[in-house]
Amino acid sequence: MEEHWIAKRSQLRQLLQDQPDWTNQMYADALDMSRSWVKDWKSVFRKADPDDESVVLGRPRHRRTPLEDYDPDVIEAVLDIRDHPPEYCPRTPGPAVIQYELAQRFADTDKRFPRSTSTIWTILDQHQRIIRPSKREREPIERPDPMTHWEIDFTDITSIPGDPDGKRQHAVEMFNVVDRGTSILVEFTASDDYNTESSIIAMTSVFLVEGLPETLTIDRDPRFVGGYQGDDFPSAFMRFLLCLDIDVDVCPPRRPDLKPFVERVHRTIQEECLEIHCPDNLLLALELLKNNRFRYNNERPHQGQSCGNRPPYQAFPELPRLRRLPDMIDPDRWLRAFHGRQFRRRVQANGSVKMDKRSYYVGRHLHGQLITLKVDADHREFQIIQGRQVIKTVPIKGLYDELLEFEVYLKLICEEARTEWRQTKRLVRERRLAWAA
Repeated sequence: MEEHWIAKRSQLRQLLQDQPDWTNQMYADALDMSRSWVKDWKSVFRKADPDDESVVLGRPRHRRTPLEDYDPDVIEAVLDIRDHPPEYCPRTPGPAVIQYELAQRFADTDKRFPRSTSTIWTILDQHQRIIRPSKREREPIERPDPMTHWEIDFTDITSIPGDPDGKRQHAVEMFNVVDRGTSILVEFTASDDYNTESSIIAMTSVFLVEGLPETLTIDRDPRFVGGYQGDDFPSAFMRFLLCLDIDVDVCPPRRPDLKPFVERVHRTIQEECLEIHCPDNLLLALELLKNNRFRYNNERPHQGQSCGNRPPYQAFPELPRLRRLPDMIDPDRWLRAFHGRQFRRRVQANGSVKMDKRSYYVGRHLHGQLITLKVDADHREFQIIQGRQVIKTVPIKGLYDELLEFEVYLKLICEEARTEWRQTKRLVRERRLAWAA
């Protein structure tokens, strides 16, 4: 930014030599600056040595006169007002309030007191009344082994306009997959129709090419977690990952810092690709992202600690071979991650409780009471607990109880994802209507 002002001053100085008869307004129009700015700098150049080139660098901003020494009583009054606020000020008083109080206290005396709020601020700072934030010690994230822990996320391509008659927000989104251990951009594509089903298909495409990681970090995007709040069974997307024996790490709300690698990739792509080329349609965006992915992994030096200012593929020329997608899959494997998990429910008037949108009969005599459903993954059942006693066991509904070919399972989980996405959108609409009312 400073270079911009230096250039403007140099241009004004040259114009003053080339066009000495111009008016201030003519100089201002030529430089696209204000007339007052031209007037101020004309005065500076007239007073300066014509051969002094340093004058265009700007005037020093430090204090031109030393800080005045004030009577100790005045200093003590400043600190007293700060420490003991007046009755009309139920907060820590700032310089403006202190300045007003000083004027009241020393109105009938000949003692000088600060007339500037910045001077009062300096006095407070010198006497440790301004609390400076402690220096934050940053600890580097411990890098996992290469290609074992991925982060995924969506972000908008804002240069592509939304459909006036259809989808306006999130019209076209990037889907990025980044490896924590190497900073490699594993996947980098875009679509105008990302939902729960298409997210599963996108991840399957990545798994087919790259293999399966051990852990996947996601945020609380409804396409990933659905309506999952920790008091119900996981979403279709999460069950899909758990069935592939991939640990799912869900970030808490408003904590993008817990998936820093994919967030940094979002910023890099925006600044180095999308903001430069500004694609206005999906096909052009896909072509740009394809080329940029190669540049990011193979040509662009990465300044992360693991890469050492080298492109990721140069820093890691040999990568481990990952697990491949299985031919057969246990569609109920996700239940193992919930073994021993307990869910609290209140019994309804018909004697049942809701769990994962399915009803389980407990007993009418328990109407209105709280009970606990404890998952027994080994026997695939719920233990119904009241107090500390197991009063009943019921089989968990919705399980398949057999191995399935991966293609068959993928089709079934996509059907579940479509149903879940429709329900999620319906809930969102209902909440918006409730807020509007």
